[in-house]
Amino acid sequence: MKIAVVCSREDFYYDIHALVKSFYPDSELVLMTEAEEAEKAAGCEARISVKIPDYDAEAGERPEAKNQLKRELYRQLSADTGLELPWGTLSGIRPTKIAMKAMREGKHEDEIYRYMAETYLTSREKISLAMTVAGREKALLDTLKPGWDLYVGIPFCPSICSYCTFSSSPIGLWASSLDAYLEALEKELDAAVRWAAGRDDYPLHTIYIGGGTPTSLDPAHLDRLLAMICGRFDAEAVSEFTVEAGRPDTVTPEKLKVLRSYPVTRISVNPQTMNDRTLEIIGRRHTAAQTEAAFAMARRAGFDNINMDMILGLPNEELPEVTATLDRIRALGPESLTVHSLAMKRASRLTTAWEQYRSLSFHNSEQVMTLSRRAAEAMGMAPYYLYRQKNMKGNLENVGYAVPGRECLYNILIMEEFDSIMACGAGASTKAVTRAGTIRRVVNPKDVRTYLTHIDDLIEKKHEAGLWTF
Repeated sequence: MKIAVVCSREDFYYDIHALVKSFYPDSELVLMTEAEEAEKAAGCEARISVKIPDYDAEAGERPEAKNQLKRELYRQLSADTGLELPWGTLSGIRPTKIAMKAMREGKHEDEIYRYMAETYLTSREKISLAMTVAGREKALLDTLKPGWDLYVGIPFCPSICSYCTFSSSPIGLWASSLDAYLEALEKELDAAVRWAAGRDDYPLHTIYIGGGTPTSLDPAHLDRLLAMICGRFDAEAVSEFTVEAGRPDTVTPEKLKVLRSYPVTRISVNPQTMNDRTLEIIGRRHTAAQTEAAFAMARRAGFDNINMDMILGLPNEELPEVTATLDRIRALGPESLTVHSLAMKRASRLTTAWEQYRSLSFHNSEQVMTLSRRAAEAMGMAPYYLYRQKNMKGNLENVGYAVPGRECLYNILIMEEFDSIMACGAGASTKAVTRAGTIRRVVNPKDVRTYLTHIDDLIEKKHEAGLWTF
């Protein structure tokens, strides 16, 4: 269905679009002013009228005007559809930031509940989740002084999953260019060493190698990568050193032996689902049995901090399929479980090739989220990490669960913007958090060829941005 969203004037379009899309996720929205309606509303099958409140921006009235607008629009849409959203009007904001800010201001728990319920119409269950996560994050952050983190991106995978929009290319297409990629990465790591020099008061907290799938590299290239990093930074001294081994079909005893020869403390072995039919549909090209075998290999290699990711809302997965996945994960006993709600991103194959998937069902619900929470609790885990994205099935959330002491510190640091992130590799996003609390960003190109041919210019661009000058 194509819906005309007719606004009294052109303002708050991003927030209006996000909220209406939450109630009508499968509809095409066309935003317009009343003056544009005659021209732009042609072909629309429904109409939503939005009254933008007056406000004085110079007097600082814009934030409250936006919240007022979203509350009124929410109530209108809820009455029209009969739906209620568990997160209320919240979109484009991390719920834990609201709770964390209130905690740091010394607000009482009841005040935080009341504020989030009245301002954002958030349900009590979701406010409780946000506060629980914020409390665990705060306890960890209060033990640290601001520092920085190193992210290294390996943009290669065995195949590209249908929901993926990360910087990733099939490694088979780049096998002859791996040395060139590592050489470019080495230049960027050398620049990171220069930027960090003399900043002993600004410690390196974590190292995170992500992608893509870093373990799609063969053992020799994986060893070279780790030697490059550990030869430049004191990896023994960091609080956490993560390597994503996300695709079970890339995990071998030889690669695990390489990882164990360096101070890697945490890895991810990610099933996404333990249902083989779903794995085939989403292009994972491995089986649930391979996931179990990879996990067992990692345990035999000596890894005692293993994360597993799963996605709720995958095609044709309902309660029985999710239950089967959770049962098999519980039998393995990872130290952390990251539960994602499927986000239908514009650049993913699920969206660009929608005709291939139109006949499939995509559902997520509070019932399924509760099922995953209870499974995590049964494994001795509690929520420590929370974020939301646009176009998430069920308008729900992504939650990281971990047993006490095994939380992913990097996830917390990047979400709460506590540390600066020096990011190297194709598609990697560097983020400098200044002493004044402002943020500077430089994003490397996703295209591997562009990254290789412009590496010197990219390093100079970061230098000119003054990322390390606070």
